[in-house]
Amino acid sequence: YEDRTFTFITKLPPVAEAIKQKLGLQKASGKPNTEKVGKLTKTQIEEIAKDKLADLNTDDISAAIKVVAGTARSMGVEVEK
Repeated sequence: YEDRTFTFITKLPPVAEAIKQKLGLQKASGKPNTEKVGKLTKTQIEEIAKDKLADLNTDDISAAIKVVAGTARSMGVEVEK
């Protein structure tokens, strides 16, 4: 702006960080298809999805759950069905 002020929006950490924090992991698996580093329950996935719902590009909780589950799978975390 002309008066040299600015605005910025702070958001929550990425979904991957929330998953690592929830499971107490230092890092994700280097080989996600073969080496599993943990397991998320359905309730844990829902909690993360509800927390991140405002930052995701959806308003539907079921779509947010799918986003969180997909991120977890790509990290080498097993997802409870």
